[in-house]
Amino acid sequence: MSSPLVTIAAVVVLGIGAQWLAWRTKFPSILLLLGFGFLAGPVTGFLPQEALQGEWLFPFVSLAVGIILFEGGLTLRFDEFREVGKAVVNLITIGVVVTGVLGAIGAHYIAGFSWEVAVVLGALLTVTGPTVVLPLLRHVRPAGRVGTIAKWEGITIDPIGAILAVLVLETVILLHEPSQAAGDHGSPWSALAQGIAFEIVVGVGVAVLAAVLLVFLLHRRLVPDWLQNPVALMVVIAAFAISNTLQEEAGLLEATLLGIIMANQKYVSVRRIVEFKEDLRVLLISLLFIVLSARLDPSAFEIMWAPGPLLFLALLMLVIRPLSVVISSWGTGLNWREQAFLSWLAPRGIVAAAVASLFSFRLTEFFPAEAERIVPVVFLVIVGTVAVYGLTISPLARWLGLAQPDPQGVLFVGAQPWVQRVARALQSLGIRVLLIDANDRNVRLAKRADLPAQRANILAEGVIDDLDLSGIGRLLAVTPNDEVNALAALHFGEVFESDEVYQLPMRADGPTSAATEIPRHLRGRPLFATDATYSSLDERFDAGATIHVIRIDESRSFKDLREETEEGTLTPLFHVRDAKVRVYAEDADVQPIPGDAVIVLTDGPLRDRWTSARPAAASPPESVLEGDGLPAPVVASER
Repeated sequence: MSSPLVTIAAVVVLGIGAQWLAWRTKFPSILLLLGFGFLAGPVTGFLPQEALQGEWLFPFVSLAVGIILFEGGLTLRFDEFREVGKAVVNLITIGVVVTGVLGAIGAHYIAGFSWEVAVVLGALLTVTGPTVVLPLLRHVRPAGRVGTIAKWEGITIDPIGAILAVLVLETVILLHEPSQAAGDHGSPWSALAQGIAFEIVVGVGVAVLAAVLLVFLLHRRLVPDWLQNPVALMVVIAAFAISNTLQEEAGLLEATLLGIIMANQKYVSVRRIVEFKEDLRVLLISLLFIVLSARLDPSAFEIMWAPGPLLFLALLMLVIRPLSVVISSWGTGLNWREQAFLSWLAPRGIVAAAVASLFSFRLTEFFPAEAERIVPVVFLVIVGTVAVYGLTISPLARWLGLAQPDPQGVLFVGAQPWVQRVARALQSLGIRVLLIDANDRNVRLAKRADLPAQRANILAEGVIDDLDLSGIGRLLAVTPNDEVNALAALHFGEVFESDEVYQLPMRADGPTSAATEIPRHLRGRPLFATDATYSSLDERFDAGATIHVIRIDESRSFKDLREETEEGTLTPLFHVRDAKVRVYAEDADVQPIPGDAVIVLTDGPLRDRWTSARPAAASPPESVLEGDGLPAPVVASER
């Protein structure tokens, strides 16, 4: 296959196809991307090596990595850093030194590299990978601060590790050519010091100037809405190119800092930019992994599976990473569970792959026999760490008590009194709930009723990062405003699976109602029943409707319950089986069986065989809400 057009199309199809298959199978996407690349390149020759060479490759790879790091920087907020700052700083300083030194020793004595190449490889493998860490964190949703620490480390350590590796590489080359070093800098150590200083000056300076320019353009509305994303991308690319031109690889630091600055400034919203960059990141990661893995020579597999590299991989995972975390955790207050979690989360990603390919090319002139081994060893580390960490981090987090398997909790957007009753019913069955509302009074009353609640604007920028969503698996938008519910469902679509994002059905008051104005694909799944709009539910509660938790057994089926209640007075809300929650939605097909629990809303009283106690009023008087809190929901006794 020699047509450049077919080659480009094949890379795109393989990359996006691997991402889709990873989503369908819940398998780490990078493993499938590498697998597709290996099969298309060295195994079958479908992507010819000559089509993936040329001067364009490494500048494209470098620029793509810079865009990925910028997108990662957009997720880093200083208010998070204040809580975990010391741990993160230790990991990206002390941890980098420990990993680099021990990695170099292992690369020399175990993997068989010379000291010069081993030092470069040790510095290179200090990077982890936000392209792997962030999807793992979204999947695991660890409780507490470890998720924030891992996110900050994964994003900030990439430019630091890459810059360190570049400086070490340049020092090795200078040491190998002492006459050049003496003529240019006086000594290689002087060159190293000057390189670090200039790297920081260029990276910080260009990042600040680029951020000022971008904020000025957006704040003064000099750019129309439809051009904001292209202009932002233009500024990112131009700033990256300027930084790399002034100092090699300074663009990685500049891109990360530019993202952090834009995420924390208060003058313009960056949500559109974030959404655009997330889509672009997926495309770039897909292309990069396919191209880089397809470039491998068939002989690379012999190098990858040799005993030395495999033992080196084991050393990195079982000794070096845990030791790095333990040493970095001194004085941070991290407990042993948090340290264990962080010790088992250091997958390498696209930055390691890209820089390894660049370094192999640079070192070929001086160490030809060893240079060709760098890329296979680094790819082995990527495959090994992603496979092992990706497949075991969730069980480990659950064993450590830092995450829940298949989180079943419910996030309520809206904390009105009747919503609190629904939440209390779920809570009585051991289901985690979290209520958020912009109304301070609703939040205050929910807290008095011992319900986890937080005052927040669901549409505010960064609200997702401010919420502790550990154990939460679905969203219910139940505010009085249909448009807010739709926007909340759209906003949290990036956090929860689309089939676990619900909102109350929209009112249909006429041809210009919200139900006809907002397209179906921009809303959550219709909640409870077709006619269960906010106004109808509110009216039912005002009229005395009650919440019951019904436990189904052999003598009491859900069919019996429906038959014994007047038509139109019973609305099933939730179904719980073995601590797993199913929401009754407009399109749901749920059949309770003995042993299940069903939360229902009824307009009238139930017969004694369903409940032996009088249910609490759905809308207690204001004095009750203000003073005693909400009464507990009545749970029908098992018979």
